[in-house]
Amino acid sequence: MVEVFVSRLGFDSGSSSYVVVLQEKDGTRLLPIWIGQPEADSIVMHIQHKKSPRPIAHDLIQSLITGIGAQLLGANITRVEDRTYYAELLLQHEGALVKIDARPSDSIAIALRLGAPIKAAEALLLDAGDDTTPDEDESDTDEESSIDLGAAPAIEPAGAADELSTEQLKRYLEKLRPEDFGKFNP
Repeated sequence: MVEVFVSRLGFDSGSSSYVVVLQEKDGTRLLPIWIGQPEADSIVMHIQHKKSPRPIAHDLIQSLITGIGAQLLGANITRVEDRTYYAELLLQHEGALVKIDARPSDSIAIALRLGAPIKAAEALLLDAGDDTTPDEDESDTDEESSIDLGAAPAIEPAGAADELSTEQLKRYLEKLRPEDFGKFNP
């Protein structure tokens, strides 16, 4: 397992979902994971230090973990099967290690709230110049071909203004700053 951090967050209009990009802590390899809007909103809210008037699900889970006296040791993104990523939360409670199956997006949001490390299996990380995702069929690449840039830093793609190649998407996501996270509007 390799420790990673949330490097960028963007909206992929081709699949109408958000992409959270994890980057290895001491390197340049990336792991893009497509996630839903509620999880993207939760991650952005935490990064921007914004609070909901009532606890959202990830805040509730944080309260439950600390309320029962457990400690989140980390969130591990373990594998991908049929284009679905799997993760687990590692808790320590009363001296016992407890592994909880979870979606990567939820694991990331919870780990951020509790200041726990996020790790990914070595095989899932992509070199910056790699155009494929783990377990990806080469003929099925349409879903990441375009991105809604919103008010974030602009990249002029070759061809149509609203379509980006995988390489252009990577360059765009690399230039995205945490202060741009709240600017995404589907």
